[in-house]
This record gives sequence, C-alpha cells and structure tokens, in this order.
Amino acid sequence: MELHLFEDNIAAGQEVTFADTVARAIYVTAGKISSDGQDIACDDGLVADGPVTLVAGSEGASLWRWDLSDADHQVSTHRVAHKLSGSVPDALAISESFLRLDSVAFPPAGTAMLHTHQGPGVRCLREGNVRIDTEGSSTSYGPGGAWFEGGPEPVFLQAVEDIPSRFIRAMVLPKTLLGKSSIHYVNEEDRNKPKSQSYRNFGEIGLAL
Repeated sequence: MELHLFEDNIAAGQEVTFADTVARAIYVTAGKISSDGQDIACDDGLVADGPVTLVAGSEGASLWRWDLSDADHQVSTHRVAHKLSGSVPDALAISESFLRLDSVAFPPAGTAMLHTHQGPGVRCLREGNVRIDTEGSSTSYGPGGAWFEGGPEPVFLQAVEDIPSRFIRAMVLPKTLLGKSSIHYVNEEDRNKPKSQSYRNFGEIGLAL
C-alpha cells in the first residue's frame, strides 16, 4: 500500500468527488471548499475514510491531497498532478493504524534535531526553506517541495535563517500514538533540550480496510 500526494486545482463553484480509499487527508492551499455543508478555508484541512465530495468557493480552490490506497490515480474532472508517493509497510497497513494530518512550523534558523518516527509520511513545504539530512545526503526544499520519510531512518532538519518555515504532513501511525507525538530523538542529550518546532493537528482517522 502507498501514500500518494496529489495537487488539485478546482474551478470556482465546481463540485468534485474523490473515490473511496483506505484513508484520505486534504489541506487547502488557496481558496475555500465545502464538504457536507462545512466550509474549509485556506490553511485548514480534513481527514476522511470514504468518498469525499467537495465544492470549490467563488474563487476556486487549490488542495494538497494525500490518499492511502493501492492505486495512484483515478479519472478526474479537474486539474490534478501526482506529486509523490511513499510505501507503507504491511505492519502498519492494518485497521489498528491511523492517518494524521498536521502542520510543523519552525522559526528562522529552527531545527529538528536528529530523530525518527514510528511510521512513514509524505511532507510538503508550505513556506520558507528547509534542508533535510538523512542517510548520508542533504536535500533542500522550497515552497511546494515534497519529500517522503519512511520513519526509522534518522533525519535532521535545518530551516533557513531569515524567514519562518512550515510543512504540512500526512503520516500513517500505530493507534497507540493517537493524540500523541510520533517523534523520537536519536541522541539522548537532545531529548530534554528546548525544541524549536510547533505543531497544529488538523485531524486523525483510522484506516478503513
């Protein structure tokens, strides 16, 4: 099973239905959408475990959409681009797991000290610029840049010095972490140090297998 990240652009007033999937997370990057009569503004998100019908607002809407499924595409009636996919191990592709959508923000020059997670996820940078060091390589990302972290591989993040940085993330995690942080610091001396990142949780939903 894979976690796929798509970018959707929906015209003003257009209604779009996304098909059934194991779990889904949607983050609004521009404009506004409504779902089941609920308005979801720019910089907000939702999670769902079945088909979702959205209606774009009067100025249209742009979305980042994470689908956890075995398929990487479906017939669409709007502009859509497949940005990235990452594999979810069989041990987590079970009904005892859940999908979390959240935001991770850093002040200028902020860092995420060397760490791992208990599940895989796809991140997409909303603002700023970050450098990711993992498995002997360094990669920098600007707004709209997406990357996958498998979970057990140690990662270090360095944010750019002059402006804040923030990414949006969808992760598959074991249910023991519902409402809890998934991060584990590799070096014991880092665990009690002040942390520069802050979080905003948009939602969590169990996998509908």
